[in-house]
Amino acid sequence: MSRIDFARLGTNYFLPTLLLALLLSACGGEKPEVLLASAKTYLAKDDAKAAIIQLKNALQADVNLAEARYLLGVALLRTGDAAGSEAELRKARDFKHPDEEVLPPLAEAMFALKQYRKLTDEFAGDTLASPSAQARLQTTVAAGFAAQNRPDAARESLEVALKADPSYIKARLMQARNQGERQEFVSAIASVESILTAAPTDHEAWKLKGDLLRYGTRQNVEATVAYRKAVELKPNFVAAHVAILDDLLVNEDFDAAAKQLELLKKAAPNAVGTKYYETLLAYRKKDLKLATTLAQQLVQLSPENFRSQQLAGEIALASNVPSQAVAHLSEAVRIVPQAAQARRLLVRAYLSTGRPAKALAMLQPMLAGDKVDPPTHMLAGEVYLQNNDSKKAQEHFAKATQQAPKNTRARTSLALTRMAGGSVDSALGELQKIADADNGISADLALISSYLARRDFDKALKAIDALEKKQPDKPQTFTLRARIQLAKKDTAGARKSFERAAVLDPGHYPAMAALAALDLADKKPDDARKRFETMLAQDPKDAQALMALAELRARSGGAKEEVAELIGRAVTATPTEYQPRLLLVDFHLRNKDFKLALAAAQNAVTAIADSPELLEALGRAQQASGDSNQAVTTFGKLVAMRPESVQPLMQLANAQIAVGNKDAATATLRKAVALKPDQLEAQRGLMTLAAEAKNYTEALAIARDVKKQRPQDIAGFVFEGDVAAAQKKWDAAVDAYRQGLQVSPAPLLATKIHSALSASGKLAEAGTFAAVWLKEKPKDIGFRLYLGSEAGARGDFATAERMYASVVEIQPDYAVGLNNLAWVTGKLGKEGAIALAEKAVALDPQQAAFMDTLAMLLSQKNDYARALEWQNKALALQPQTDLYRLNLAKIHIQGGKRDLARKELDALATLGDKFKGQAEVTSLLKTL
Repeated sequence: MSRIDFARLGTNYFLPTLLLALLLSACGGEKPEVLLASAKTYLAKDDAKAAIIQLKNALQADVNLAEARYLLGVALLRTGDAAGSEAELRKARDFKHPDEEVLPPLAEAMFALKQYRKLTDEFAGDTLASPSAQARLQTTVAAGFAAQNRPDAARESLEVALKADPSYIKARLMQARNQGERQEFVSAIASVESILTAAPTDHEAWKLKGDLLRYGTRQNVEATVAYRKAVELKPNFVAAHVAILDDLLVNEDFDAAAKQLELLKKAAPNAVGTKYYETLLAYRKKDLKLATTLAQQLVQLSPENFRSQQLAGEIALASNVPSQAVAHLSEAVRIVPQAAQARRLLVRAYLSTGRPAKALAMLQPMLAGDKVDPPTHMLAGEVYLQNNDSKKAQEHFAKATQQAPKNTRARTSLALTRMAGGSVDSALGELQKIADADNGISADLALISSYLARRDFDKALKAIDALEKKQPDKPQTFTLRARIQLAKKDTAGARKSFERAAVLDPGHYPAMAALAALDLADKKPDDARKRFETMLAQDPKDAQALMALAELRARSGGAKEEVAELIGRAVTATPTEYQPRLLLVDFHLRNKDFKLALAAAQNAVTAIADSPELLEALGRAQQASGDSNQAVTTFGKLVAMRPESVQPLMQLANAQIAVGNKDAATATLRKAVALKPDQLEAQRGLMTLAAEAKNYTEALAIARDVKKQRPQDIAGFVFEGDVAAAQKKWDAAVDAYRQGLQVSPAPLLATKIHSALSASGKLAEAGTFAAVWLKEKPKDIGFRLYLGSEAGARGDFATAERMYASVVEIQPDYAVGLNNLAWVTGKLGKEGAIALAEKAVALDPQQAAFMDTLAMLLSQKNDYARALEWQNKALALQPQTDLYRLNLAKIHIQGGKRDLARKELDALATLGDKFKGQAEVTSLLKTL
């Protein structure tokens, strides 16, 4: 059902009538019946505004006037105030005004308010005595059903309307419109002609005739004549103006379109449609600067309008501001998920911002089913190509060309089909011929993907040369070239190609991000930072650049507040995207700011309720905050959201273990194994839980299942050895681990064998094993770290020092080795410990544990100021780590600051069993 439009009064007519109405209202002595009569006169003249004044005056005199309420509802509906109209019409009904008069306009008011379900529930079964009223009411009910996508119910209501009054124009128009939707265009046009014979001045009928002629029989000239007739009959009929504008824009008659737009502005200056076409005209005229400004105004005027968001996104994409395109097009797809063009544009935007995985996820719904059109297949080929899936790319390029056999793409399809059949050389030759002869790029992309699939990088580069000639100004060409050069280990060439792409488009994220990565590899973090700052100078709301800069600042020691602010700006720039919100949660979790992480996760899930990624982040934040019960609930929801995924089940099981519900965790892990029988982590969890319950038979059975499933993997041997170790069957454990060594000489097995031998009291054998292993594996850092840790734990600091020193000798810049060597050097009271710790911190400036080591070493040397500085830095990074607070207290004691030490120790004492170092806290308090 078309929206009802009402005439817009000219100034010369409106002012006198308004003055007259004001004079009448000022008289104060008019009786309500006189005011009612005056209002009816104004309504008959289509002067709803003057009628409203009279009716309100009448109601001031008598609030119970049912007819005044009814007429006020009608008048408000004519002015577009559907909400006010509904309120007054319901009051009129309460005062017993006849349903024959009240219900038809009440239904129309509800329809205007988009209360479709409420409308049909309330009035679908109503029968009015008046045939015309019944027809009017049930026609609106039919429109309500249609708006809910309930065609059968809509047809039944329309039949009721036409049975009541076969001549009711709006019902006949809906019937004709339905015929058109069923593509019965000849019958539909005949129905409209019959309507126009009965009602030659019905503007909606002329508009529908134009639509049927344009879209049904392709008679565009005749359609425009019908649209102009509709405008002639009703000058403020926006829909007809828009139809004329559409035709002029399709034909690129911009001068005539500008004139028609001026008429639309006069007819409906404040309508969303007017601003939309003003923006569209600027865009079609390639005035991107004006179009961008108008698009911003359009979106502010109608943020929930699908067409507004799509047009704004398309303009942003054309203006090389892909981050804004993503923001607008994401909104468009949210509003109308099935909109194919909006999805295609959003996929393009994701590709432009270097997010091929996101592009693929957005494209997937369009690839479902058998009716995928050639443009979508071509787009899919490009998306898969950027996702490094050459095989899938070939498949979609082939399907695209098979569906268009008269296009040059058909030859490309044939070549790809031959390639799939094994005729590789002839197929590649055919693709080359097509690429050489065709001005398009589809064959070039197919050729490049084929060479990449074969890892024939030299020929792929040659194909890129041809592509570059066709589109020398496209950054994607040079980005693709750079990726091939990187595959060839030609870093210098890749850098040059990425730089060319960045020159062509300074906002091209894939090139800028790749260049920043190369800068970091060259140890030039400032150059990397400047690249993202350049992007942000061009577009301050570029979410990808903001996130990249945040990650860079976090890695280079930037303040937490600065990093969080950058990520927060990315969240604000793209509120419907989950990645910035997820990054913010993870950032707070990495810094152990659990309250901030939880708040960010809760806000994220509130904003984007259907994101499994954010729901998973919320569960992790809840668990990190100590609220494992809530985490169980959250991960349970995630399991329901992703029933075919194992990972949510694993997270749920971990949360259940955290709350002590091991039976539930066992059941959950069994579901994971049922879903994926070789899911190693689930099997490990089940085995561990069985062993803890002393159900060693079941634990051993699981371990042996793993050995059968993975005969060339050490996992099963490790599991079998662990089950034996849990029973203190040390010889059996060692045997299992040694069998694993025959499969793979893994350092993990070496540590387990040494640990089992030591636990069984066979220290000499353990020492011999270690010596042999170290001789055979002179570069094994992991085993040396284990031996150092094991020696330090039993107080053998000399051995620990020797092991850690050998680690640093093998890998001088290994921060963990330097930190551990600094710690044990300090324990031995030797010089050089502080220098080692300082180097470790310099190599990994965000590692709080390294700062803690350095602080404690400085404290030993009575350098209180520097020790305090570094310990506070460690706590700033990890404020929830109570051990660092204990060490801070020790530093205060060493520095003679007993009051400060007591404050820290008292706070730790209140934690009770939550802090395992209470014995040391008590001991230190006694010394103060």
